[in-house]
Amino acid sequence: MSSQENSVEETLPSGQAAAHGEVARADDPFADPGMPAHKPRIQDIDERAAKRSERTVAGLFLLSMLATVAFIASFVAFPVDKSVFIFPFGHVSILHFSLGVTLGVALFAIGAGAVHWARTLMSDVEIADDRHPIEAPPEVKAKVLEDFAAGAAESGFGRRKLIRNTMFGALALVPLSGVVLLRDLGPLPEKKLRSTLWAKGKQLINMNTMEPLRPEDVVTGSLTFAMPEGLEQHSEEFQKEIAKAALMIVRIQPDEIKDKQELDWSHQGIVAFSKICTHVGCPISLYEQQTHHVLCPCHQSTFDLSDGARVIFGPAGHALPQLRIGVNAEGNLEALGDFAEPVGPAFWERG
Repeated sequence: MSSQENSVEETLPSGQAAAHGEVARADDPFADPGMPAHKPRIQDIDERAAKRSERTVAGLFLLSMLATVAFIASFVAFPVDKSVFIFPFGHVSILHFSLGVTLGVALFAIGAGAVHWARTLMSDVEIADDRHPIEAPPEVKAKVLEDFAAGAAESGFGRRKLIRNTMFGALALVPLSGVVLLRDLGPLPEKKLRSTLWAKGKQLINMNTMEPLRPEDVVTGSLTFAMPEGLEQHSEEFQKEIAKAALMIVRIQPDEIKDKQELDWSHQGIVAFSKICTHVGCPISLYEQQTHHVLCPCHQSTFDLSDGARVIFGPAGHALPQLRIGVNAEGNLEALGDFAEPVGPAFWERG
């Protein structure tokens, strides 16, 4: 026997060397050497060891369930802005850290339980099968179904109820983590998108001078921007509120106003419209005094302020909302209520 044949024979599993020798003498070096003899695991011959593995798998699934519950509890209990020092990570958000740890444990425990179940309790007998055509004949289909039924029986899925039930419990609870995370998308809008800070008696404040606007301050053909009285530019709520309450103030000759409601809601030709474009919410700032058209710089939606601010060009879906205005006892322009409809782009709750 050559040295090459000796080296090949030394690498073969026990009990296969003789067969290889016969194959080699038959001048067929590529013959299938076969599979090594199956060695049973301790769980296959000792039911107590199998029970220990079963309890281990069930314990991992139970740990996953507890971790999922802890994930939900952490989401509710810990504020998003609280930080703690955790070695070696340093100062971290207690909410983010707890969510990461608990969700990681929940997913790992399910995976570890499934792997341990497969390695210790499911059948590990090696089976060799020949390749078949893609379209299986009826007898092959029947054999596949038979093998599947045999594999299900050998897995102990029906017999080992502790594993089955805890696995179902873990798989049922883990998706709750994703459901809870939907809460982090932000608070529900409720009716906040339908109303602004404008209310009856609120004075119009010039955003350049921060002084109340008077009718004589608004020149024909000019464009002025206003915000509601009481809104402070340095407050935390300013950006959120001005995004809904920003106003365009324009003075038009009353005989040039085509829309009757616009004329009724104006004061001596002074009209107030929302500055927020009804397409995607960009601020409108380009005014053409000869035509009374305003143009949104983002996508060129154009509105006619002499005709109810209706859309005459561009992708905007509806006219700019108008604010009804008047004059108070001090001679300052004031709102006579809020906008009659939500400002800005259309949204799914628009009635």
